[in-house]
Amino acid sequence: MAPEAGTSEVASRSRRFYVLGFLALMCFDTFAQVSFKYAALGAEPFAPEAVWLWRVLSGPWIYVAIGCYVATFFTWITLLAHAPIGPAYAASHLEIISVLLLSALLFNEPIHAPQLLGCALIVLGILTLARGASKAGRMPDH
Repeated sequence: MAPEAGTSEVASRSRRFYVLGFLALMCFDTFAQVSFKYAALGAEPFAPEAVWLWRVLSGPWIYVAIGCYVATFFTWITLLAHAPIGPAYAASHLEIISVLLLSALLFNEPIHAPQLLGCALIVLGILTLARGASKAGRMPDH
């Protein structure tokens, strides 16, 4: 019975690692996208000139976005070292949903049926790949 308890504990830690890792990945990537939007809004009006670029670079949001991208990269690399590639790649697209929701809340951007359908398909794809990987023994059972 002791080996089962150890196996259960390892599976629990693995699940916790995946959940926290993909949550961190989604947050970093989402905050990067939102920060880029704030950087662009702070540099308006857009003009393909050095003055506009200077306005982007002189605001804090561009640096927040770059920092979030760096954190996203290291989180992604860490997850890829442990997670099966199929579900990991699919789960990395959860940020599309979070960016859509935050864009509606923060920037009053509309959400239409095609976006909702896309979100549902992303979640369905993640669940399908995770289930397949779990059955193949590449991920801990849920």
